[in-house]
Amino acid sequence: MVSNCFPFLFPLLMGASASIKTANGFLIISCMYVLEKRKTMARRLSFLFVLLVLLNLGMAILVMAAPSCGPIEANDKDRIQFALNLEFLEAEFFLYGALGKGLDSIEPSFAQGGPPPVGATKANLDPVTNRIIEEFGYQEVGHIRAIIKTIGGFPRPLLNLSRDNLATIFDEAVGFKLRPPFDPYANSINYILASYVIPYVGLVGYVGTIPSLVNFTSRGLVAGLLGVESGQDAVIRTLLYERALLPVPPYGLKVADFTNKISKLRNDLAMCGIKDEGLIVPKQLGAENKTESNILSADANSLSYSRTPPEILRIVYGSGNESKPGGFYPKGANGRIARDFLAKI
Repeated sequence: MVSNCFPFLFPLLMGASASIKTANGFLIISCMYVLEKRKTMARRLSFLFVLLVLLNLGMAILVMAAPSCGPIEANDKDRIQFALNLEFLEAEFFLYGALGKGLDSIEPSFAQGGPPPVGATKANLDPVTNRIIEEFGYQEVGHIRAIIKTIGGFPRPLLNLSRDNLATIFDEAVGFKLRPPFDPYANSINYILASYVIPYVGLVGYVGTIPSLVNFTSRGLVAGLLGVESGQDAVIRTLLYERALLPVPPYGLKVADFTNKISKLRNDLAMCGIKDEGLIVPKQLGAENKTESNILSADANSLSYSRTPPEILRIVYGSGNESKPGGFYPKGANGRIARDFLAKI
């Protein structure tokens, strides 16, 4: 900085007169003050520049990390085939639960060579529950047939229906490890609670799909699928509501507690607000803000909630990330929509 003021400093060093020395002294001080101010300004500008860069970087990270809750680009075939992943899941869970055997024993060609499910087994169900679940299983076989005949299918994805996987889901829902681990196949109430985890995701997926379908045949197919899926979910929720205040041994939690916590977990994983509600809710979430019962989950106008494929994948993968498989689909779901998300890993 002093070197920049050298023209004023030189006369002082060379023995100039007192008046010149005084004048140049003031000039040196002024020069150094100005240069110091410039350095201070430069430091501030540098700091502001770095701050702006960091802020822009932070905004970019937030934008990149923000979950997608809006519609996706896809044709009718891709949208309906995406739902086939959930139909496979429901079919195997219900068939094994009621019959101890799955799609490979009922309609083996529908799996198109896909691997058998992991861990699925016969549940210890009372006769009435067994009859209901058996019917649900055969209905899912019909759904798979309808989709394959209308728009074509794909190989069944690897499905994890093991006790360990469902126990992990219930642990995550309640926020701690259940002891003993939750066993979905142990008895009727456990199995119906496990069933609460699955069909509703397909239901809200179909609700979200219909408005985006172009072809009349596609809309008719999905409307028919939705009608039965919503009926299944209503039956499951009604069976659980009858037992809502009963404890689920040996955990000290009531049936309604489990449903509320499972619904919250799905909302948390999907990251797109409340689109899932348990059996007993605050009145502000009940029908017309007048009921605490919530046998059918619906919005403020009692219309069904809807979800997009990314939301559904975040839930069924259990990862909160449509590009990170796990949960019910250890290697990811099939079809163009799901595989495109996996390609982004």
